[in-house]
Amino acid sequence: MILGLPKDLVYFLYIVSLSFLVGLELKAYRLHKEEVKNIHFGSTRTFTFIGITGFIFYKINLYFYIAGYVSLSCIYLVYYFFKLKKGRSSVISFLLLSLIYGFSPLVDIYDMWMPTLVFVLIVFILNANKSLEYLFSKINEKEFETLGKFLLLSAVILPLLPKGNIAYINISPFKIWLVVVVISAISYGSYISQKYLFKKRGYLLTGILGGLYSSTATTVVLSKKAVLQSDLKTINAAIVVATSMMYIRVWVIAAIFNYRVALILLLPALIFAFLGFFIAIFLYKKGKNSDSPIDDRNPLELGTAFLFAALFLAMMVLTNFVISHYGNTGLKILSFLIGFTDIDPFILSLLMGKFSISIKDVVEAILIASGSNNILKAFYALIFGKGLPKLAAFWIFVLGILSILYPYIFYLKGV
Repeated sequence: MILGLPKDLVYFLYIVSLSFLVGLELKAYRLHKEEVKNIHFGSTRTFTFIGITGFIFYKINLYFYIAGYVSLSCIYLVYYFFKLKKGRSSVISFLLLSLIYGFSPLVDIYDMWMPTLVFVLIVFILNANKSLEYLFSKINEKEFETLGKFLLLSAVILPLLPKGNIAYINISPFKIWLVVVVISAISYGSYISQKYLFKKRGYLLTGILGGLYSSTATTVVLSKKAVLQSDLKTINAAIVVATSMMYIRVWVIAAIFNYRVALILLLPALIFAFLGFFIAIFLYKKGKNSDSPIDDRNPLELGTAFLFAALFLAMMVLTNFVISHYGNTGLKILSFLIGFTDIDPFILSLLMGKFSISIKDVVEAILIASGSNNILKAFYALIFGKGLPKLAAFWIFVLGILSILYPYIFYLKGV
């Protein structure tokens, strides 16, 4: 009983109502498309009768229900044959009658929420024509290919990988690829935000979003802009902001893969991030904040993903070798040297690996690698900016030195 009425009666009336509303929505869609002069399959009353028929046949017998759908399909097939002769090929009417006919088993299995959800989706999709036209005019078709690549990385490859650990490095192929998926998601999300959500943006916002993707690449791009633009102060600020976002990015990665490291890393990451923001605001005040065209290179490529996985695996082996033979001192030297390359695979190897070092040693290595990477970016700013973004280069060099010295100035607690 529902509201004092038999459940089947309530379901029947509800399906009749939804079927009628779908018919009305389709009629409104045809009016909008100016297709009222064409002959169509079904009207508001027809769709209501399809809902009634589906409910009755489903309650009588499953074979009756299947036979009813086959009959409707045959009727539509005859109609569609003549429709094609007039140069029309849309099958929206058939799809909608199929959905309406399916309301009865849906409400029986999932209760009323499922047909309600289907009805809402029908309304949204039928009214999404203008929005879809605008979307297709703005989105490059290659973005759908990129989305497919991300789904391939995350939903196809990842579940198929074995979860047993590999000898020597003590990590499974599944976890190795999970690292690739997470890093790809962060980079791709930043790229989409830059290109579509904040298309008209200043250099400062470019630094913020670009720093989440790759602070090194963003530094290079912005330094090249310094040669072409007169707004040097804002570009300096944006370069410093990108480095600040690197510390936030590193902490987020740590929080995802090793919360114990993230707890100790939180304070220094916040200190350097806020220090960078403070410097950037100081530099930004006198800038013009000109619009910054985006660097359209998409970060999500299959070749890049496989290369990252190979680098991550290589860093696991290298780190394990250095720690086994040279201990913590060797790790610190390695951290400094790795900072002059791509630090993400190295940091992730520290977070995911099971090495004979303490959490404190891991945090120290991350800060040292981040610091030397800042030094690299300072030189990049001078080289690619032809010496113009001197202030940015100076400040990120200072941040780099402070990051390297932080473990020696402040005691890091951790086991």
